Amino acid sequence: MSENRNLLIAIILSMGVLLAWQYFVMEPRYAEEEAKREAAAEQSETLTQQSADGLPQVQGESVPGRQPSLPVSREEATSQGARLAIKTPELEGSILLKGARFDDLKLTDYHETVDEDSPQITLFNPAGSANPYFAEFGWTAAGSAGLTLPTKDTVWSVEGAQTLTPETPVTLVWDNGEGLIFRRTISVDEHYLFSVEQSVENKTGSAATLYPYAFVRRHGLPTTSGYYILHEGLIGVFGENGLSEVDYDDLEDGNEISQEATAGGWLGITDKYWAAVLVPPQGERFTGRFSENKNSARDIFQADYLMDGVTVEPGTSASVSAQLFAGAKVVDIVDTYRDEGVYRLDLLIDWGWFYFLTKPLFVGLHFFAVMTGNFGIAILIITVLIKLVFFPLANRSYEAMSRMKKLQPEMERIRDQYKEDKMKQQQEMMELYKKEKVNPLAGCLPILIQIPVFFALYKVLFVTIEMRHAPFFGWIQDLSAPDPTTIFNLFGLIPWDPPSFLMIGIWPLLMGITMFVQMKMNPAPADPIQQKIFTWMPIIFTFVLASFPAGLVIYWAWNNFLSVTQQGIIMRKNGVPIELFNNLGLKKTEKKEEES
Repeated sequence: MSENRNLLIAIILSMGVLLAWQYFVMEPRYAEEEAKREAAAEQSETLTQQSADGLPQVQGESVPGRQPSLPVSREEATSQGARLAIKTPELEGSILLKGARFDDLKLTDYHETVDEDSPQITLFNPAGSANPYFAEFGWTAAGSAGLTLPTKDTVWSVEGAQTLTPETPVTLVWDNGEGLIFRRTISVDEHYLFSVEQSVENKTGSAATLYPYAFVRRHGLPTTSGYYILHEGLIGVFGENGLSEVDYDDLEDGNEISQEATAGGWLGITDKYWAAVLVPPQGERFTGRFSENKNSARDIFQADYLMDGVTVEPGTSASVSAQLFAGAKVVDIVDTYRDEGVYRLDLLIDWGWFYFLTKPLFVGLHFFAVMTGNFGIAILIITVLIKLVFFPLANRSYEAMSRMKKLQPEMERIRDQYKEDKMKQQQEMMELYKKEKVNPLAGCLPILIQIPVFFALYKVLFVTIEMRHAPFFGWIQDLSAPDPTTIFNLFGLIPWDPPSFLMIGIWPLLMGITMFVQMKMNPAPADPIQQKIFTWMPIIFTFVLASFPAGLVIYWAWNNFLSVTQQGIIMRKNGVPIELFNNLGLKKTEKKEEES
């Protein structure tokens, strides 16, 4: 009895600590971090300068006419210097001709909120703005080579088309005045993949050895979701070495991480739904690096690669091609790029350890969502299919539970008879289970079965952009976000915004009710402490799951409803009374009459 009482106290205290931690520690910390980010955005920005003997290093740079400590608006920053427009069905922006930098990019199909009039998602931002984020390609040479190469200050000329579209590639050219002519031919598809062909024409009297490089750089620590099940930060695949995920805090104190790939791979920076990824030539060796520079007002994170040298003989030219993925991590698009030759680009989407469950689950959800036009309905259909797959196993489990209920009188007799001898009581119980061929743990099986599926669905809802802003019906306009209603302001009738741990919406309540009904269908445990634990469990789950994506709570509530229905049918089939009304105290009079 004392152990059960201690367990109940531990559960209550744990929930109290979690709720207090969320309210008094985490929420103020989030506010403090956001304030720091806003303050850092007002400090000076530093950008890049190519070193003479390797990859570009972080040095000073500012927008012309402005002090480094005064960042300008994004619109003003993009108005500085000549630009080449980008226009595709899903992207719009520009390339800064000074440095040939990809630093202005918006995703036209995605908005910051569910409101279609809200601002479009911005991926790349130029130097001098609050949050610079950009990509560059280039050449470097050995320190003693004495070659004049294009840098961040090089202003490129445009040959031919003045707007980059899927139908019109563009060519940039720069002559160093010493016999080397550099060209960059840039093309883009209808989605998010840029192709960059760099070529060098050598009109000098000697050979020149150049090393192709590229980098993606982000200024400032971005706001992340903060969940351990999702990686946000620097990421790459390095051939047979596989996937490398580096969190922002893994690069403290100016650390850097390098890896070499003999062939195949990519690297870049990923957010929850968006990414900027460099793709070197897939058949050639490259060295990738993740690094951070703290010698500035803000952290600067960089993913870059360096390839082997390319020797250009006099009177000849040489070229190297690479790609840049900059956009939304749409599963079909990412998988298509993988199929077209980008080695394991599908790992850009964080499917997690349960890849074998999460990916098929997404495929099924996407199929039914396309068929029905609603991801919420797809979740309901998938739940029914999952129940059908596990129907035989669940049936055996519920039948075993029903047989256990028939043994309740005999089990009570044994408990009473051997009340003072716990060892003998357990022996007699085991003999009873063996005689009646009953597994006392059978009732846990349906719950254990759905845990991996629950986690896989949670992962799908959390990481896939297809679920972002996907509506269900009524007040659920985003299945990837928590239910926005709460009982503590009467679902919006009272003009008050409760703290996050009190956001108990309609769907979490429905989930808690279905869980409560499912537990009350079974006979109440003999031990009063266990009764309290099972009574409080649905309430605890209601609070815990209230902050989960609405789609996941809908799945759990619908799954509970189907389980209750299935369990009720099996109990009637086996002649076992459904204890729901008795456990709810609605048949106490009848029960007392039967006992008398």
